[in-house]
This record gives sequence, C-alpha cells and structure tokens, in this order.
Amino acid sequence: MKGKFITFEGTEGSGKTSVIKEIKKHYEKQGYRVLTTREPGGIKIAEQIRSILLDKNNLEMDARTEALLFAAARRQHLIEKICPALNDGYLVLCDRFVDSSLIYQGLARGIGIDKVYDINYFAIDHALPDLTIFVDVRPEVGLKRVFSAPSREVNRLDLEDMDFHQKIYQGYLSLVEKYDRIDKVNGEQPLKKVVQETIQLIDRIL
Repeated sequence: MKGKFITFEGTEGSGKTSVIKEIKKHYEKQGYRVLTTREPGGIKIAEQIRSILLDKNNLEMDARTEALLFAAARRQHLIEKICPALNDGYLVLCDRFVDSSLIYQGLARGIGIDKVYDINYFAIDHALPDLTIFVDVRPEVGLKRVFSAPSREVNRLDLEDMDFHQKIYQGYLSLVEKYDRIDKVNGEQPLKKVVQETIQLIDRIL
C-alpha cells in the first residue's frame, strides 16, 4: 500500500518542527510507520546544499541561484528518501516542500511564481503532497520566537527585513486559497491545540 505524503509550511518561527514531532508520536501510537524529514536537507547531498543556502555569509547569492539550489536539493531528497518511503507504505511528514520555493523565491525574491513552479515541476516530476498544512503564524510573532529561542539557529533567511517576511506570509495565504490540498491551522494557539487540529486534517486523508 502506498503511503501518504504530508508537508508543513509556514513563516520563520511558525513552530512547524514542534508540531511535526507531536504528530509523529501520535501516529506511531496508532500503528503507522512514520518518517519525518525536512527541506532543504533530509539526506547527505541535500544537507550539504542546505549549508550553502542558509549560510549567513552568503549574502551575495543571486535569487535564481537560490531557487535552483533549492530545487536540486528537493530532487535528490525526493528520489533518495521520500519516494522509497511512500512506496513502502510510510506516512511521510516533511518540514517544507515545493510551496516554500513558490513563495520565498517566486514571490518574495521576485522571480515569479510560474517560473519557480516550472523549475520545481522538472525537479519533482508530478510528486505533489497529498496534504499540505500551513501553520498560520504572523511574521512578527514568528520572528519574535526565532530571536528569543536560545536553541534556534538564526539563518540567512531570518535576517531579511520585515517587508520580505510580510510578503512570505501573504503569499502563503494566497496559496491556501489557490490549492485544495493546502489547509491551515492557527499556529498562535497553544501547541496542544495546534496538534489536535492538525490531526483532524490528516485523519481525513488516511
């Protein structure tokens, strides 16, 4: 039986990672085999690309270079880790996927959503998520979390100005309206409530 592919999106500091950890625990207790992973990263090659993308010293990186690197990391991650797990019947929970590129590079960097979609269409070859959860947290709230959490590493994207982060947030809201596969949960609620609502959404497709 083919597994299910669920991705999580959100602004910086939205709490996706914490939600994913709790979702994994819940479904493992229900008897599911669950794989959690992240983008960019998840495997050796993609993690190496991640280190280049998020390095605070790489401020001169061109927007199209950034978009191509994300797509390259995504392709390798998909064929090496995600697809084999899905074919093996796993519930795959991924922290970010193609929607991040549409918004961060397509919209906020000004490349154009359609152009970035074309790059990623080539990379993912039809492999879209069964469900995408947008953890809805306003950027001012998320960034406050980022810069007040001692264990959270501040990366190159965190350092963008507030206008950039507002574009990201509004872009995600537009994707929620555009794609039926994307649902949102209020990430400014207590974690327990966010997890409960997320489980309700996932249960609909299982």
